Formats: sequence, structure tokens, C-alpha cells
Amino acid sequence: MATKEKDEGISYTHDPGTEVHDAAERGHTATDKYGHSLVHLDPKAEAKLRLKIDLMVVPTVALLYLFCFIDRANIGNARLAGLEKDLGLEGNDYNALLSVFYISYILFEIPSNIICKWIGPGWFIPAISLAFGISSLGTAFVQNQAQASGVRFVLGIFEAGMLPGIAYYLSRWYRRSELAFRLALYIVMAPLAGAFGGLLASGILKLSHFGSLHTWRMIFGIEGIVTIGLSLISFFTLTDRPETARWLTQAEKDLAVVRVKSERVAQTRVLDSMDKTKLLRGILNPITLSTAFVFCLNNVTVQGLAFFAPTIVKTIYPKETVVMQQLYTVPPYVVGAFFTLLIPLISWKMDRRQIFMIASAPGIMIGYIMFLASEDPHVRYGATFLITMSAFMLGALTNSVVSANVTRMDERV
Repeated sequence: MATKEKDEGISYTHDPGTEVHDAAERGHTATDKYGHSLVHLDPKAEAKLRLKIDLMVVPTVALLYLFCFIDRANIGNARLAGLEKDLGLEGNDYNALLSVFYISYILFEIPSNIICKWIGPGWFIPAISLAFGISSLGTAFVQNQAQASGVRFVLGIFEAGMLPGIAYYLSRWYRRSELAFRLALYIVMAPLAGAFGGLLASGILKLSHFGSLHTWRMIFGIEGIVTIGLSLISFFTLTDRPETARWLTQAEKDLAVVRVKSERVAQTRVLDSMDKTKLLRGILNPITLSTAFVFCLNNVTVQGLAFFAPTIVKTIYPKETVVMQQLYTVPPYVVGAFFTLLIPLISWKMDRRQIFMIASAPGIMIGYIMFLASEDPHVRYGATFLITMSAFMLGALTNSVVSANVTRMDERV
């Protein structure tokens, strides 16, 4: 017969199913004020649930982030296919076009995540994916630098909330120790976007036309349409939170809520209401600020490589065809994708993050030193492998550090 006891004024039964259900209810905690668990969670049931979440949640956000990064970086592929000449770009005009994207991206990143919390990531992520897909499609029709800059600015607005929004979304489903690898499962789409984007661009450029579009315009048109299609599907497949997941049983919903609650001392609910004071506390959290600085520096490396990799390859192999130059961008990204999954997986199993962050930095520095110090094309091409294998995994690890250490939902943006 199940027995009951009171702890901190909350009643829990010792029947495992009822115990978990009680702890999952709003107003109940899964820990006492000292952080000791008040419920017993079956490891086998947790493993089964985790696999189910992995299969239902991660693929959708990973695909959306893949095309988010493709839609951002495909301008590098378009440059090889004649974008500069057709738009009349000269000197640093191309660099200015890239910078416009980041002005809006930086300005709207925090406001975007506040909106994400307000309306829920299950609706927000598909909505902004649809918007940046339309923006990418619009790039296919620009006729000059001013129009291209306007579209890139709009693209930055809608892509700003994607990476932090997905990180926040996954923190609703996973324990802190599990986050690094799950974040890597979608961040790996950045190097894969470089690989797949190069393959896709080379395939697209073999077409004579796509409707009224030709050459580089086809890249933006086709990839934008694919993004729009995926975003529309995600409105129906992306579940906002465990409590609303139709693909979970009630017992699984309770377990999903409680296992996240069990890492948040004495909290009575997983999703907290918006609170200005707590929001500012989250933004000004020393861990958030220091990790954001590291991520900023790393992102300069990642984004720079994404935008200029095709151009870098062109300087290394100037006599190759445009299609072959696109294909040469693929191998470094494949290697980067492998390490983006491997290192966070080891991090998850060891439940350690900072040591891997520290270890990844030298690879990036050595790669750029090799690239800048040598004129040998083989050495410079090899340097791109070192950079990708180090830089992309650092992005996954920095995001997991913030998610693991800022545990209150009302402090997360």
C-alpha cells in the first residue's frame, strides 16, 4: 500500500507513478530547499523517454537550423557564381553587404529571445524560419547593392532568434548534463550547411535555369523555397513543451517535467512567468557575460569561414571550375561536423564542459597561423580543416555552459 509524507507542506506518495505525477504538477517541487530529490526516477524509463525526445524534437530543429545557416552563408557560394559582377559590387562592397546582416542580427537577438519566451518556441521557431526563408527567396530578385543590403538586414532580424531560441527550447526537455550533446546535434548543422551548401550550390549551378532565375539567383531561390517548406511543416511537428506533446503518454509527460525540475532547487514549475528583474539578472549573470564573450570571438571565426570559404578555396585552386571550387569547400566541413558531435558526446558522458572549451581554442589559432604564414595551397587548405574541427564544437560547448548554469527559466533569454 502506498504511503504519504509531507515535505515543505507538499504531499508525495511513495507509489512511483503517483509520486512523479504529483511532482510534475504546478505548485509542487521535485527537490527540497537543499536540492535533494523528493522523487525516485527510473533510469530505464528516463533512457526510453530521452530517446523518444531525441527522435521527435531534435531532427526538426536541426533541419531548420541547417537551412538557417545555408540561407545566411549561401551568399559566399553566390559570389563565386557572379553575384558581385551582376550587382555592380566593387572594392569592399561585398564586405559591407555581409556586415549589414550582423547589424540587425546583433540588435534583435535579445528582443527575439524575449518574444520567444512570451509566445513559446513551438510557435516562434517555425514563424521566424518561415520569415527568413521568404527573405532568402527575396534575395534572388535583388538588382543592386541597396536592395541586397535591405534584404540581408531583414534576414538578420529573423535569423537573430534562431540559435539562442533553439538552445532555450531544448533546455525545456533535457537535463543539464544532456544538453551539450543535444545542442551539438543542431549546431553540427552549421558545418554540415557548409558541406551540403557547397554540394547543393554546385548541383543548382548545373541547371540552365529555375523559372526566370539563372546562375547565382537560382541558389537563393531554390534554397529559400526549401526553407519555406520545412518551416510550414514544423508548425505541425514542433511541440512547444512536454505538457502539450501528443506523442507522449501522461506518465512520460510527468517524467519529462520532473526530470528537468529535479535540477532546479525548490522550483514549483518548469516554465516561469516573465519578470523584468530576473530577466536582467539572467542577462547580467557573470557566466552568461563571460561565455558570451568567448562565443562572440569564436563566432567571428565561424561566420568568417562560412562567408569566405568559397573565396579562400578559389585563391588556393584558381584554375578549377566554379563547380569544382564549390565542391572543395565540402571536406573541411565534414571533418568539422564529425568533431562537433564527438567532443560534446564525450563532454556529456564525462559531464565536463569547460576543459573541452579550453582545449578547442589552440586548434583555431594554429589553423589561422598556418593559413596566414604559408603560400603553399596544400598547407592553406589543410588549415581550413583545423579551423572547422575546433571552431564549430566550441559553439556547442559555450551554449551548453550557459544553459547548464543559468537554471531558472525566468532568467533565460
